[in-house]
Amino acid sequence: MVGPSAGGSRWSVVVSLLVAAAMATIAFITVQQAGCHNPGQYVASGDGYELIGGCVEPNDLPIAPDTVPAPHPAAPDIRSPLRP
Repeated sequence: MVGPSAGGSRWSVVVSLLVAAAMATIAFITVQQAGCHNPGQYVASGDGYELIGGCVEPNDLPIAPDTVPAPHPAAPDIRSPLRP
């Protein structure tokens, strides 16, 4: 005999699978519509890996603001605070 919770969990599994299938379909359509015919490739270089080709242009990336170096702290006063 099937209990009342078995029907509820079966329903949640079906709904979860339908939502997952819909999200996968949307992701597939989004990738197809992206319009990038050259995905690029990673090539090993002396400093690590470098992306060659692809659809990302340097102007597409945000530029970080110039950082101002923090001032060096002053040398600590080695005199005792108890001496005049």
